[in-house]
Amino acid sequence: MPNSPLRHRTTQVLITLAATAALTTVTACGSDTSATEPSHPMPAAQTSPAGLTCGGQGIDAKAPIHYRTETVINAPLDTIWNLQTDVERWPSWQQPVLTNKRLDSGPLQAGSPFQWTTPAPATATTPATTLTITSTVQQLAHNSCIRWSGPAVGDGLHIEGGIHVWTFTKVDGGVLVRTEENWNGTQVEADVPTSTAFLGAGLEAWLKDLKATAEAKR
Repeated sequence: MPNSPLRHRTTQVLITLAATAALTTVTACGSDTSATEPSHPMPAAQTSPAGLTCGGQGIDAKAPIHYRTETVINAPLDTIWNLQTDVERWPSWQQPVLTNKRLDSGPLQAGSPFQWTTPAPATATTPATTLTITSTVQQLAHNSCIRWSGPAVGDGLHIEGGIHVWTFTKVDGGVLVRTEENWNGTQVEADVPTSTAFLGAGLEAWLKDLKATAEAKR
């Protein structure tokens, strides 16, 4: 695959999309009913040896494709949180996100679905396509963490499993933002090293865009 900036940036899609892409604990078209928000208040975001969690739920640590990264953003926590959770405005600061629309109304919360599109480049085994990702928030603790999942479907490409977790913690110098995601699926598992590299590149790019946008608003 050519390593041009455009192709590399577009490739992040295959990555960040699965961030919001399908989960490992549901069918490709289902929702994670085992991870819905509990009726009692959720604990703050946590990091355990198994990975990041929100409301006690994390990624599928057994998935063959997974990646975790973090950065400190020198901006108010509210600014960062609002950028990340105002999903319909993602296209204004993330070039790979072509469209994004909420499928419910009101504040983003556990159970909120949103649908977005992003280009996926051609690979040795899949054609270039535009993926439609229908994501559902599974857990959310205001200004602390969010976890979502949902299927990603395009012509000749179907990402069957993925879970994405974000945590936000105030530290000296700003806010420590951590993110972790896993993928599953026959197509992406056909080349685990390449898929993992794509996933990592996408998450790093997402963090970079979030940091630049938030810090520009100070």
